[in-house]
Amino acid sequence: MTKILAITNQKGGVGKTTTTVNLAASLASSGQRVLLIDLDPQGNATMGSGINKQGIELTVYHVLLGEASILQARVTSPQGKYDLIPANRDLAGAEIEMVDLPHREMRLKSALEQIEAEYDYILIDCPPALNMLTLNALCTAQAVMIPMQCEYYALEGLSDLVNTIKRVRSNFNSALRIEGLLRTMFDPRNILAQQVSEQLQKHFGNKVYRTVIPRNVRLAEAPGFGTPVLYHDGQSKGAQAYLDLAKEILSN
Repeated sequence: MTKILAITNQKGGVGKTTTTVNLAASLASSGQRVLLIDLDPQGNATMGSGINKQGIELTVYHVLLGEASILQARVTSPQGKYDLIPANRDLAGAEIEMVDLPHREMRLKSALEQIEAEYDYILIDCPPALNMLTLNALCTAQAVMIPMQCEYYALEGLSDLVNTIKRVRSNFNSALRIEGLLRTMFDPRNILAQQVSEQLQKHFGNKVYRTVIPRNVRLAEAPGFGTPVLYHDGQSKGAQAYLDLAKEILSN
């Protein structure tokens, strides 16, 4: 059965896109059939997968508005060895254009039915906001992965996100659950980071992934080369951490 995972946090800069791209590549390298859906108008997951967002004709924007099928918009990441539904700036206008469409929160779910069975994992990179695009992702997914930095403000934002997930579960998608919280950009020398990490484990228990993603130069460099870190420097701590995360997810 296909597992659909929305990777979301309304706070930006927490390693959401980095996680989506590198987890997709790590799962694909483990023999899984993976589709990445870029739902962020910044199109960073598209660029990080080695696809030029300016040079593509059909994107997730056209799929959501019913102007193209998901099959027509699908491309393959040459670097990551997974399939991709790309995004670019066009997507920023989708929210306004979707206002009058019927079942606007279910547009992605309906489009995905055409190809869902072809994949083991579908990862959705959400924008850093709780908007109609994120709602489409949450109505489509079975589970949510929340990447977060271990800092004070992260805990505040987390309670908003958990409440949103509860509301989506009651109104649109009763199967939705929190898959796990992923600690990203972690520096074990930082005492506050350690304290926040302990609080997370206390509150969320086994919902916190055992794998921790460290701060890592290679991880930060890889998007500039349009490639997942696994193919930029496979021996780096960042690449190894995402391989460990893929193993942890596959063993659950």
